[in-house]
Amino acid sequence: MISFLEAVNEIHSEDDRYHPDAYEFLREALDFTVSRIKETERKARHINGAELAIGFRDFTLQEFGPMSKPLLKEWGITKTRDIGDMVFNLIKVSMFSKEEGDAPADFDRIYTFKEAFENPFLPSEK
Repeated sequence: MISFLEAVNEIHSEDDRYHPDAYEFLREALDFTVSRIKETERKARHINGAELAIGFRDFTLQEFGPMSKPLLKEWGITKTRDIGDMVFNLIKVSMFSKEEGDAPADFDRIYTFKEAFENPFLPSEK
């Protein structure tokens, strides 16, 4: 079995759309999402695309605040489908798993990066 870093390097050699650091961050966002679901449901379960995209958003905002959108852009992530494409790259190298029916399209248009990573930092209108 290869390490996560080796898997990311293998992915990046074939698909360099996303910075290698983005994959490590995605793994941390998955852990964040799983932990949050376990807190409310008291059990681990499969995370669907929308849940992971929302967890990714919340973790990103927690970690990077107003720098979220520029950092994600630097890593090549500009839409929720990019999260799905990264997940499926990790599935191909057996770092993540999927259930029957899971697809990259599950991540399509969950939110826009403007509404997720810009709007929270705009001055409120009075």
